[in-house]
Amino acid sequence: MPLPTMRAAVAESFGGPDVLQVRKIAVPEIATDEVLVQVAYAGLQPADAATRAGWVPPGAAAVSPLIPGNEFSGTIAAIGKNVSGFELGDPVLGFRVFGCSAEYVAVPASQVIRKPAALPWDVAGALSASGQTAHTALEALSVTAGETVIVHGAAGGVGTIFVQLALRAGTTVIGTAGAENQDYLHSLGAVAVEYGTGQLSRLRAAISEHSGSGRADAVLDAAGHGSLRTAVELVADRSRIGSIAEPPLADELGGLFIRSQRSAERLYELAELTAKGYLTVPIRHRYRLEEIVEAHRAIEAGHGRGKMVLEVHQPQDMTGHGAHTEDLEYIGIEL
Repeated sequence: MPLPTMRAAVAESFGGPDVLQVRKIAVPEIATDEVLVQVAYAGLQPADAATRAGWVPPGAAAVSPLIPGNEFSGTIAAIGKNVSGFELGDPVLGFRVFGCSAEYVAVPASQVIRKPAALPWDVAGALSASGQTAHTALEALSVTAGETVIVHGAAGGVGTIFVQLALRAGTTVIGTAGAENQDYLHSLGAVAVEYGTGQLSRLRAAISEHSGSGRADAVLDAAGHGSLRTAVELVADRSRIGSIAEPPLADELGGLFIRSQRSAERLYELAELTAKGYLTVPIRHRYRLEEIVEAHRAIEAGHGRGKMVLEVHQPQDMTGHGAHTEDLEYIGIEL
């Protein structure tokens, strides 16, 4: 019996966006502790472009062909024999280091949670990576009520969620972004400061006006471009200066390089907050899987707000309960 196939965005070699192509490959086999998810939406973020260009996350192994993408929403299409708690057709969201820019992804059941009914499919597909990174950063920087926190790149995927989490924690948040995103930051509840020449003096003025002191308590750099050099002028304790964008500079200046600590528990908390309306995850653009090259170009261009996603299947077109079970029997799992 021929193996079932799926469409996937693949790269046979590292390089620019043009190394990506959409072609048919075999549906991945699942281990006994994994589930197979038919993907509805896959989130897009800078890490996808970095891995396509040759960066491999610590502890991971890149295999050829590389399928980028590390977050998704979808439905359970098959279940490993040692997995409990899920049924065929369950709506879910989750994370995996590679492989999500495809019609199907095999993923450990420990990295998947049920999708709350009120959580839109596209938002669910874009929540895990930026959401868990922002949540991790809030913990790593020991942010507490009454403090003043600066966020560089506050309009991006991680920045947008970090701003909201920090505000919920009771802090004053000062966010930097381009001129086109100043109103957006205000809408999130942040004090908005524009990037560019004179940024340091503008940040000092914002701190003095809104915090009652001459310094901030913590900084998250989600933008890069040397923002940490501004941060050290504004925060006394360098252990409370963190970056997700420039690890070498963070090390040079005595700050933190923050790596996302993902877990189903953390993702569940974020999903519930979003479903209940306490967190907003704006989706600025939806790309079809066949537009993966254009999507990666947009990732590298930056300057946008919120998240971008790949629309792999429209939820109403997904096969639901018993999805392709006749084609998946070769995997050797109990259906």
